[in-house]
Amino acid sequence: MKAAIFNSYGSPEVMKIRYVQQPSIKDDVRVLIRVRNASVNTFDYLCRKGFLPIRLEHGLTKPKNLILGIDVAGTVEAVGNNVTKFKVGDDVFGSCFGSHAEYVCPRQNVLTLMPKNISFEEAAAVPCAALTAMQALRDVAQVKEGQKVLIYGASGGVGHFAVQLAKYYGAEVTAVCSASNIQWVRGLGAHHVIDYTKQEFTDNGKKYDFILDAVGKRTYFSCMRSLTETGIYITEQPLRPKYHPFQLMVGPMIGRKKAKLHLTKPNDLDMEFLSQLIEDNKIRSVVEKCYPLEQIVEAHRHIENGRTKGKIVLGM
Repeated sequence: MKAAIFNSYGSPEVMKIRYVQQPSIKDDVRVLIRVRNASVNTFDYLCRKGFLPIRLEHGLTKPKNLILGIDVAGTVEAVGNNVTKFKVGDDVFGSCFGSHAEYVCPRQNVLTLMPKNISFEEAAAVPCAALTAMQALRDVAQVKEGQKVLIYGASGGVGHFAVQLAKYYGAEVTAVCSASNIQWVRGLGAHHVIDYTKQEFTDNGKKYDFILDAVGKRTYFSCMRSLTETGIYITEQPLRPKYHPFQLMVGPMIGRKKAKLHLTKPNDLDMEFLSQLIEDNKIRSVVEKCYPLEQIVEAHRHIENGRTKGKIVLGM
């Protein structure tokens, strides 16, 4: 099968298209999926660059797993003997490592059936970003109706889902993005939108019950004065790691305010819930651009520039 692989850490140019062995079902709870689309996430470029915390798990000097990709949308081509949820021909989407290839073989408990009202391209944009946003809001922040929520990086992959989900949970949503995305983010459901190039939200005197830094460009200490006395700051993508270990340890010691790093926990129940929200038109995924697999280098350059509107996906 054809796949995008990288044999060493480095710039986007380390990504190459190669033919590799197709995966096979090695235990009874896996399904073989023909990949139709897969998204490109921040994790992918951090892994490709050799971000130190990721190297500790994925190889210190060179990568152990040569194929990136953690989201998938495709069609089931074979199932293990103990697979009960899916059959050959089902269109599914969910989480799995190594999806930047023509075939993947994940366990059934990280997948669900695709909603009927979206394309493979739109479905591939959902799993990691939407799960991250939902779990941060529902499980970590435990957002309640009427609370005030600020989403920093509201036009990005995690951010655009967070805006929609925060509104779904009944929060008063303030979104922070660039001027070019203000009307688009407002259309996603934000009650208030701040252009970060013209206004620093921490200077407006307003307090929020929950601040979600969806792009990892803020610190707890820079947001602390904008939190209520019991407010929570959550960072999703630690792109500035020199600040995060300290702020996550010291932050919770300052009054009753909290600082937390949230990492996604893929599971089929949450994917089923998101699928239902999509079918009910409560949330939607936005794909800025779909690159063919052969343009994996360009896709990595795009996601790394930090100005993605919604999601970037690959087409097989």
